[in-house]
Amino acid sequence: MDGFLEALRSVTPMGITVAVCSVLAWVAGGVVGWTELVVAGVAGVLVFAVSLFWAVGRAALAVRFGLEKERVVVGAEAACVVEVAGRRTTGRMLAMELELAVDDEVHVVEVPALGTGQVHRELFPIPTDKRGVIAVGPAVTVRGDPLGVLRRAVSWGSVQELFVHPVTVPLGPIGAGMLRDLEGYTTTDLSTSDLAFHTLREFAPGDDRRHIHWRSSAKLATGGQGGAQFLVRQYLDTRRARLVVAVDGDVSAYPDPDDFETAVSVAASLALRAVEDEIDLTLFAAGQVVHDATAQRALDGLARVRPVTMGLDDLATRAASLAPDATVVVLVAGGSRSYADLLRACGQFPSDIRRAAITVSAEGKAGITEGPGLTVASVRDLTDLRAVLAGGPLG
Repeated sequence: MDGFLEALRSVTPMGITVAVCSVLAWVAGGVVGWTELVVAGVAGVLVFAVSLFWAVGRAALAVRFGLEKERVVVGAEAACVVEVAGRRTTGRMLAMELELAVDDEVHVVEVPALGTGQVHRELFPIPTDKRGVIAVGPAVTVRGDPLGVLRRAVSWGSVQELFVHPVTVPLGPIGAGMLRDLEGYTTTDLSTSDLAFHTLREFAPGDDRRHIHWRSSAKLATGGQGGAQFLVRQYLDTRRARLVVAVDGDVSAYPDPDDFETAVSVAASLALRAVEDEIDLTLFAAGQVVHDATAQRALDGLARVRPVTMGLDDLATRAASLAPDATVVVLVAGGSRSYADLLRACGQFPSDIRRAAITVSAEGKAGITEGPGLTVASVRDLTDLRAVLAGGPLG
């Protein structure tokens, strides 16, 4: 019964027209005594009934599809494999079409008639000329009659995602060149227990006795000063390095649309180097947030990046709130941003951390600008980026 109701839901507009006109012709022919009209009506009803029977029941087959690789770089080969196996106990399964959604397009697989145990396998490429996330699936088998009265679609599987990662370039250690930073970033905050020794002070209630400097305390006692006084070590607080990479998502800031893709690739290259250097990483790219990112999570997040309407100051403010423990921040922006714009945006971060900006413009001039509180590098492509971080000459 359920299969019959499902078949009724598969009636096409053509099928509705055939059914309604056939019934009306049958009734009208009977009323007026027009035999030919009755015959035409009966024939139309029979055609509809046969087509309905054609679509009843689930197709005796099994459908599987999968990606050869779930993650590729822009321009790399990617493909999807579709397998259809016949499971009909008697006879052969009729030929049919299988539709597989690939993002906004539909790939059609012509499935031939299959007997029990026979498998039709098809491998087709997926274009990866653009960065992004491509949704593949579900697969849909289409059953219908030759007259187009019914069209029944059955879904198989779920959506699978193909991540097309941005192109990257190998970089040298972030702790050298333009972005100088150490694993233990020293602050001016005082601490009673850390690695960076600062000074000695008098012992106070609540201090840990393990930090008493016994030799200096003994010298103080023998110096003629009365009372038992102790000196304890005072340290400067150190932080684990955290790199924040924020990407400007406003396409109007980029002279050329391709510059935005270069900016994403710049961020990806910095992220991979930070992970390799075991530096904590926070990415905020045009609305996409990846905190404590691994290499895969960073590249997956950047694959999802799309242009957004967000001011540069808002971008920096949100990035600063995401990583209050940042020690180095790099703002990647379009070549149309002025030095004043970049300086104001980077001012959203604390002044005691290393701040830098990288602007991207294929038609611009590569170089480095050292200003008060901000270093700005202008790059045309990823080759310039490598030279910038190494502190070497730019071509």
